[in-house]
Amino acid sequence: MRHIEFIHKDHFENNYHRHYVQGKLSLFIDFFWQTKFEKLWREYPKGFSDALFPNLGYTYLINIGTPFVMQVDKKKFGMKTDGFLPRPSYIECFHQPGNILFGIKFKVSPVIFEKKVNFSDYTGSIFPLSYLAEASLLDKIKKTVSFEKRVLLLVKHYEEKLQKHEGSLKPVSIVTSILDNAVRQHNYNITVEELAAQHHIAARTLQRYFLICTGTNSKKALQVLRIRKAVNDILSNPQKFHYSDYNYYDFSHFYKHLKQFLHNDTLKHINPHLQLLKTIRKK
Repeated sequence: MRHIEFIHKDHFENNYHRHYVQGKLSLFIDFFWQTKFEKLWREYPKGFSDALFPNLGYTYLINIGTPFVMQVDKKKFGMKTDGFLPRPSYIECFHQPGNILFGIKFKVSPVIFEKKVNFSDYTGSIFPLSYLAEASLLDKIKKTVSFEKRVLLLVKHYEEKLQKHEGSLKPVSIVTSILDNAVRQHNYNITVEELAAQHHIAARTLQRYFLICTGTNSKKALQVLRIRKAVNDILSNPQKFHYSDYNYYDFSHFYKHLKQFLHNDTLKHINPHLQLLKTIRKK
């Protein structure tokens, strides 16, 4: 069995713990999550996979159970320990009985305050987490007995880090506010020059902020947000979907971007919705 993001919503909502953060910490972290697959092993004793489409940010994967296999684009990696997973790629995790994964979905990793990390170098693979997270912290996470207690531990840990670097939040605040506004206003085609002028900084400075914070430039970041929002909306309510709401020139422009975004063998799951849209356009 293969569970696909956007399509198998019930699986991702019901078989994962998830805790969204608030306050200043939300500048850096989307949410904490943990697998809860106990009931699924009876249904899928030989395992199953979860497939996710490209996104922004990074995921810290802490392995609390048995080894697993992670596919990034078309390459598979056997994982026995913890991993750092950049999210701009298509990923698929192959789970086997005994797997327990705890994760932190970062918008921006606070490690940028403490180490010189060029996140644009982290692409197309899953990397050891040991360089970016202290061994003592990883050990505490694994020894903590519940998801809720792991969340409390990490919220306290990262809030203390932010307090130490209160004066260094400007780049992160600017980048995250741009991304939030793009989704809220459905404005994904604004140029870096316009964005930089809004924040009274140079365009080159803003691009540097994006590379530091997200590992990609402003245009690519906004395009990922645009297609993810469009795919979610088309599957949730195809009758109300219109490509122009997302700044696409026409249906073919949207469809071309969609094909680039979706993994080849998952496009068939959305095709019925696309056929409905074409029918609606003709009326």
